[in-house]
Formats: sequence, structure tokens, C-alpha cells
Amino acid sequence: MKKIVTPKLEHLFGGFQKFARTIVRTSGHPMAFVLALGTIALWALTGPLFRFGNTWLLVINTLANIITFLMIFLIRNAQNRESEAVQIKLDELIRATKTARNTLLDIEELSEEELDRIKSRFEHLARKAREESGTDQAELIPRENADAAVVARSSLETTI
Repeated sequence: MKKIVTPKLEHLFGGFQKFARTIVRTSGHPMAFVLALGTIALWALTGPLFRFGNTWLLVINTLANIITFLMIFLIRNAQNRESEAVQIKLDELIRATKTARNTLLDIEELSEEELDRIKSRFEHLARKAREESGTDQAELIPRENADAAVVARSSLETTI
């Protein structure tokens, strides 16, 4: 399915992408946290002025809800872009590796049943490779983490 986007809409979407990236990056900065703390402190200090009334409570509640509502969409947009970029990079690695299966390039578009079937095939291949090499999961992990690996492996085997 080909997306039909007019130049005007493309410019609008591009502007939104830039805006979303800027807001997400800025909101993750330590100064954004300090600004939020300052806002809450200022709000708390104005409590006696407004006699800690309903309007005073409503202001911070409304402000927090609006910011949260909008941030959900901005963060989700940034996550979608990052996920697509990682997927493209992985697709390029698969495509560039001669022994890789190019049929896995669009694997994210498959149904849950198809993904489960492919996953179980790869799990079978991994078990077979470990059996042939005579190693198990605990041997693949450095010695200091071996005890945790044995526990993790036994719990994994009970869930499979």
C-alpha cells in the first residue's frame, strides 16, 4: 500500500517529527526535571494564598493531565521512529549477510502464529547446536554469573 502525501502535508508531518524529537529530547534532560520540581514547589507555595482550595488543586491537576496526555503521543511518535530505524538497520544487516535468510526482512509483518512457528524453529536449531557442540547455556555465560544462569535456565525450561 503506497502512502499518498501531498507536499503540504509532508511539510506539516516533517515539522511535527522535528517538534516531537525536540520535545522528547528536552523532556528527558535533567533541567526539565528541575523545572517540573520548581513548578510543583511554586504551586505548593501558592497554596496558602489560595487557601488550598479546589481551584488551587484543579490548576495542578489539569496542567498535569494535559501535559501527560500530550507527552504520550510525542513519546510514542519518537519510539515508533526509533523502532523503524532499528528495523531498517537490522534489515540491512540481514540483506548484506550472504548466509542470512532474506525472508526474515519483513518478519514484523507476520501474524503471531507465524512468528511463534519461526521462533520455535530457531529454538530447536539453538538446542541442536548446543547438543552438537556439547555446551549448555551455563557454559556460555562467564563463571561469576554461572549460578544465576543455572537458575534462569531451569526456570526457563519449566516454562517451555
